[in-house]
Amino acid sequence: MSDRFFGRSRLSVHVPFGLVLLVGLVGLLLVAMQHWRKGSVLLGGALLIAAVLRAVIPPERAGLLAIRSRAVDIVLYGGFGLVIVAVAMTIRGGLLG
Repeated sequence: MSDRFFGRSRLSVHVPFGLVLLVGLVGLLLVAMQHWRKGSVLLGGALLIAAVLRAVIPPERAGLLAIRSRAVDIVLYGGFGLVIVAVAMTIRGGLLG
């Protein structure tokens, strides 16, 4: 009984990272399909989701989202996510625009 609960508990630790990974993979797929603006916004969105999840999930449940300290993770995930979204939204024209 405890092994079953322990196994389910270990799996639930990886769900937040899986969500971020799924959004990021969809973004990469869109970029590969020549929809670079939408894909880039999704990639930035994945980092913003990671920042929010890192802020609200307890450290022992953060799994692979916890790389550095909580504050550093939130600032870096959020900052990089905002920069990617801002750049994707402000570039005009281009070959694949």
